[in-house]
Amino acid sequence: MLKRIAIFITIAFAIICTLPLNAQQYNPDKINAKAAKLYQQAMQQAENDNFPEGIRLLKDAVKIDPNFADAWLSIAGMYGELKDYDNAILHYERAKSIDSNYFRDYNLPFSINLAGKGRFEDALKAVNSFMMVNDLNESSQRASSYRRRCYLFALEQAKNPDIANYNFTPINLGDSVNSAVSEYYPTLTIDNSQLIFTRRVNNYNEDFYETRIEGGKWNRSSGLTGMINSNLNEGAQSISQDGQWLVFTGCNFPDGLGSCDLYISYLTPQGWSEPLNLGSKVNSEFWDSAPSLSPDKRDLYFASRRQGGFGGNDIWVTHLGTDGKWSEPENLGPEINTSGDESCPFIHADNQSLYFTSNGLQGYGGDDLFMARKGPKGSFSLPRNLGYPINTIENEGSLVITADGSTAYYASDRADSKGGLDLYTFTMRNDVRPVKTLWIKGRVMDEKTKDGLPSAVELTDILTRQMISKVQTDETGNYLITLPIGRDYAFNVNRKGYLFYSENFSLSQKSPDSTYNIDILLKPITANATIVLKNIFFETNSAALGSNSEVELERIVQLLKENPSLSIQLNGHTDNVGKAADNLKLSNDRAHSVVNFLVKNGVDAKRLTHKGFGATVPVADNNSEEGRALNRRTELKVISQ
Repeated sequence: MLKRIAIFITIAFAIICTLPLNAQQYNPDKINAKAAKLYQQAMQQAENDNFPEGIRLLKDAVKIDPNFADAWLSIAGMYGELKDYDNAILHYERAKSIDSNYFRDYNLPFSINLAGKGRFEDALKAVNSFMMVNDLNESSQRASSYRRRCYLFALEQAKNPDIANYNFTPINLGDSVNSAVSEYYPTLTIDNSQLIFTRRVNNYNEDFYETRIEGGKWNRSSGLTGMINSNLNEGAQSISQDGQWLVFTGCNFPDGLGSCDLYISYLTPQGWSEPLNLGSKVNSEFWDSAPSLSPDKRDLYFASRRQGGFGGNDIWVTHLGTDGKWSEPENLGPEINTSGDESCPFIHADNQSLYFTSNGLQGYGGDDLFMARKGPKGSFSLPRNLGYPINTIENEGSLVITADGSTAYYASDRADSKGGLDLYTFTMRNDVRPVKTLWIKGRVMDEKTKDGLPSAVELTDILTRQMISKVQTDETGNYLITLPIGRDYAFNVNRKGYLFYSENFSLSQKSPDSTYNIDILLKPITANATIVLKNIFFETNSAALGSNSEVELERIVQLLKENPSLSIQLNGHTDNVGKAADNLKLSNDRAHSVVNFLVKNGVDAKRLTHKGFGATVPVADNNSEEGRALNRRTELKVISQ
């Protein structure tokens, strides 16, 4: 009986051993009767998960009989359940000192606690000793082989100096955010001013709470206002970067299509709107959960058990069309998904770095956190394990990372928890950070009336010509779009009946420390309306168009195709460096190069004229490089519409 009780404590570590005792020094049949009785009482406490009381009773038992090996083993097992790895290891070693032969059967749970402290080399030695035991049952063979693979992986990962030198010090967000119940699944707005999370209320109900930064600290958390929280289970949410949408998981809702569905709520002056089911194209009869919105709100990643995947939970993505409807979800494929479970996707503000959990990819044990990066064609790289101690032998959960890539938030039940799971923050390791991301926000307006204009805002990588983001402003023209550093971007705002707005953000070499606030005045298409084409580039002292001009040039072609009666003039300007005659010729030739491109791409030459002005029409002082750069420009002027 004593043997069975000691083994019970290790069930959470996936081992049930039925092995012969072969004791040399320790005989469980010769235990002091009073100590044995305390042991039985401790077992009853353990069955009710009251491990602290169980430990107390067992410590009384070993005071009576210091050679009571099963009691020492069970103390160790209970400390392991409490994730107190130091005490678990200490008491396993005490049991081993009594009878090392008897202890062989417990080298597997001993190894797991050693790994819990990051002692992977010692853990490998212990599990190797366990695997040398004769006649291991099939369950023990599987469990030990699995753990051995994890320890070997951990030792290999430890060779990475980024992991070896990483200082992991999570900080509890404190009493203003955390409570005696569990808080988990954090999600942030892009400016880090608002944190929304799930809280388990009354042991069964899940609701949404929020906290905001005030004076550099998170204020007292409170439930979301409006119609979003109910007596049903709402959880696992994703707030849009602009704070206007909340996509979340609703379980067992009356209009649900499966056990858990995806819902969306919108921020209104009265609070969050009544949730809307995303419909049968997105949701299935199976479990759908853990949504994550891309920064431009065009892609929605989520986890699902639906058919057509690779096994267990898979990560899928659905795209928002121009008609406002979500597409048929697509599986992210075998590079991301496995025969195990993948869940908790988080797409960073850079719209490239995807973080998620998996127990099907090799890790440290249980669910580990991984990162994959999206390439130019939309496919993801092979996942990378975030490494120890971000990942541990326990199950890791959702993760959210700030726009600058330096700070992460997650939920854990660490020793300083206020109760259950708490929210923590920590500094991300440099080599697994997402791309630092800035953002632009502002309002699009009519130049004359100053009325807000619903418009399309597009960000394109100038080098690859890949569209990075495309967002639609709200009804009053407000927009927010992200800017991952490391690239040069063409920024355009478009609305029918208006000339497009053009801006350039050169972030491949150097990026500013702050974000941009740009209110954009769109010019109606009327005679003499003029815009500067900020993404037209020429080779130095040449009229040859740079290949990085094509994004803007194609925008002009599109404008002319959408407005077939429109005639325009391309105006070239230079700074005042060099001879006036040379500058006049260069400006004229450059304007002519733009016309030639447009004609080659299907625009009727009769609709196009060009003119060079040299340095005669400056818009800035030529005494500085910044001023001269502004004066070197190409303009589009409306001749007739």
